[in-house]
Amino acid sequence: MQPSSAHHDERLTAPRSWWGIAVLIGLSCALMLLPLGSLPLLAGLVGGTALAGLAVSSYGSARVRVVNGSLAAGDARIPVAALGEPEVLDAEESRAWRTYKADTRAFMLMRSYVPTAVRVEVTDPDDPTPYVYVSTREPRALASAIRAAKG
Repeated sequence: MQPSSAHHDERLTAPRSWWGIAVLIGLSCALMLLPLGSLPLLAGLVGGTALAGLAVSSYGSARVRVVNGSLAAGDARIPVAALGEPEVLDAEESRAWRTYKADTRAFMLMRSYVPTAVRVEVTDPDDPTPYVYVSTREPRALASAIRAAKG
């Protein structure tokens, strides 16, 4: 039986400080164009801020969902039937799995500004991916949703 609605839905948005940095990048672009006059200065401010804002928005808008029997993390869609027991990781364990414990074959949706994560073994014998690592601000809720979707 597959659920018809999402058990978990989370958007990993970038921290506010990154938006401030995007504005500072726009100001830097404006200052670089200051010797060319006020119109290029304005274009640099608007263009630089818009491009930096677009970069922050695209990187910072990863979505994590458990819906219709699948874990959707970023662009990946993984059926929960191919997953083992989810492991909730605190900040210290998350950092360890992002660095020295990491396997290069693993699927990892990492966001450095999110300190906690969930790690789930991939049990499908045809899939070379050993585990899935997903940054989440609500690790217990995500782990519960994966368990519930498995039935």
